Amino acid sequence: MKTHYLSKAKAFPLQIVLIVPFLIQIFAAVSLVGYLSFKNGHRAVNDLAEQVINRTSDVVDEHLKSYLSIPQTLNQLNADAIRRGILDVGDRQTIGKYFWDQMQTYDLTYIGIGLTTGEGLGVARYDGKTITIDDWTAKFPNNTSTYATDNQGNRTQINTQWTWNNFTEPWYTQPIAAGKPIWAKIVTANLPTGPFISASASRPIYDSQNRLLGMIATDIHLLKLSHFLRSLNISQSGQVFLLERDGTLIASSGTEKPFVVVNQEIRRLHAINSSNPIIQNVARHFQTSGFGSINQDTDFKLEMEGKRHFVHVLPWRDKYGLDWLMVVSVPENAFMAQINANTRTTIALCFGALVVASVMGVFTSHWIVRPILRLNWASEAMASGNLNQTVETSGIRELNTLSNSFNHMAGQLHESFTALEKSKEELEERVDERTTELKNTLGELQRTQSQIVQSEKMSSLGQLVAGVAHEINNPVNFIHGNLAHVQEYTQDLLALMQLYQQYNSYPAAEIQRFAEDIDLEFLQEDLPKMLSSMRVGTDRIRQIVLSLRNFSRIDEAEFKRVDIHEGIDSTLMILQHRLKAKPEQPEIEVIKDYGTVPLVECYAGQLNQVFMNILVNAIDALEENNTKLTYQEIKENPSQIKIRTSVVNLMWLEVAIADNGVGISQEFQQRIFDPFFTTKPVGKGTGMGMSISYQIVTEKHGGKLECFSTPGKGTEFIIQIPLGLTNG
Repeated sequence: MKTHYLSKAKAFPLQIVLIVPFLIQIFAAVSLVGYLSFKNGHRAVNDLAEQVINRTSDVVDEHLKSYLSIPQTLNQLNADAIRRGILDVGDRQTIGKYFWDQMQTYDLTYIGIGLTTGEGLGVARYDGKTITIDDWTAKFPNNTSTYATDNQGNRTQINTQWTWNNFTEPWYTQPIAAGKPIWAKIVTANLPTGPFISASASRPIYDSQNRLLGMIATDIHLLKLSHFLRSLNISQSGQVFLLERDGTLIASSGTEKPFVVVNQEIRRLHAINSSNPIIQNVARHFQTSGFGSINQDTDFKLEMEGKRHFVHVLPWRDKYGLDWLMVVSVPENAFMAQINANTRTTIALCFGALVVASVMGVFTSHWIVRPILRLNWASEAMASGNLNQTVETSGIRELNTLSNSFNHMAGQLHESFTALEKSKEELEERVDERTTELKNTLGELQRTQSQIVQSEKMSSLGQLVAGVAHEINNPVNFIHGNLAHVQEYTQDLLALMQLYQQYNSYPAAEIQRFAEDIDLEFLQEDLPKMLSSMRVGTDRIRQIVLSLRNFSRIDEAEFKRVDIHEGIDSTLMILQHRLKAKPEQPEIEVIKDYGTVPLVECYAGQLNQVFMNILVNAIDALEENNTKLTYQEIKENPSQIKIRTSVVNLMWLEVAIADNGVGISQEFQQRIFDPFFTTKPVGKGTGMGMSISYQIVTEKHGGKLECFSTPGKGTEFIIQIPLGLTNG
């Protein structure tokens, strides 16, 4: 209750609120307006003049930096293109179209090159609109032809022919002498299209062996600077102009041009000879010390015909040798209108105070009604759903209590809805988290399912291979073991036959006919050879069976020490049918570079699976590459698979398998170990081989499997596993 009482005591009675503001506003309005008008009148002129001059200087400076940087930047780009061989200075047709395109893009007057041979080419916009091409040779006279162009930059007809020698022109000689990009001397000419005055950005050009070819130049018409300065419109009688250090006029915001025509000859105009009184008086001001002495911003005032002018002179330079002066002049009387306006405002406010006093009753009632209106607007906003509403407390006692009650009610509603929104957001976040977990679980389940399927396939394949090898091994061993006895018995029988022939030179006629029918001599000679061939064949079958058993490892424990070379050789034996020569392509050459490697603790069957996947991919890549080549081309550059084994840092086994096939792009290399990703055609690969191989090497053996490939040159897979592992 005490706090509520104090809050009421701070408000004013309604009667005081209605009476006191009238008296205060009349007195304060007249006094304040008069005082401000008196003080501001003294500061207005200097402040406004300084602001206008600084703003104008900044605008001109930014324009010069932007506009004058284009020619030098364009020269550098073109010179770099010539040095790199992108542009051939000998192909003037192409260079002409290239410069023509640049003229379409940039607001320039001329782009051209002059060569050390005396030849050259330029693209010009002399009249500011039409683009022509100047092409000249080193043979005088009339060595230059000016061509009209169509809307594609093609030469259509010769407009005129004239004599031109770039060795005598400043835009050629000056950059060549300087040996660096510069701004050449401003040149003028009275052309058929009108007076021409330009600044030339020039740069020497070189070939890739840093031999001088000539120079390249880009010109800007200085009258365009005058057009820009006139567009500033800083005041009715203000002036902006640019000078060279010798006082020669470059551009101005006035109607006067920076040159005069005398006997059809263009002559530069000096500031001291200008018909513009402001330019002329500024030049006279510096006549004694000279413009060359100005090294920093200079401000001064000039008296002309009884009127004062604010003058600001600042040097303007760039890194390519430009050294100009920017002059901004603003008359003082241009700002006197502000002081007169302030005086009229003071008088108007004094009379207006009476009117204000008359209508103050209306404003006072509005002051009373405004808090009530704010309450109404806030209530409507809350009804529309915007609960974040507060009403400012009023200085009126009766309305203050109502505003406080409304704010308290609005705050409670806002807190309630904020808590509800927060609960909703937390629920949505939990739903999103659960959805993400389900997606991750589903992806992991799919990968696990694919791995199980692949593992089961390899396990079934291993059991099948082991079973077939076992079944083949028994009869082959039986045949192989009996071949030795058969060969011994055969040799005994043949020896016995020779004894019969030795001691019975004339056998019975029937025996002799039978010997001739069976070709006994050939039989005696070929039978030992046949037995030897059968022995070689059974040896080959036993080797294949051994390779199948080594590859499947079905008779070995999951984890043991093995000779890694046996696994590689067994895999190669199984793939021999794909490596050998075919009618359409020669044999794929396998180069083995086996190092001295101890027995390695590993999951032998799974590592054999890795070797199989990588070697099959290598053979596929070589066969894909060979389909694009003839038999002779393949023979000259044979397909190869290189297998290298070594020990790294005494702790790691490294197996590198490389081919010289089509290679893999950088984009595919980053995804080569992703599940279900394959570069093979549809139906030819599952996309799980390299993914499972990666897991076998990294997760099962704690090693690394990396892919290095260059498109068109081949691919290399490097496997690294520890020499010793601890099971589990």
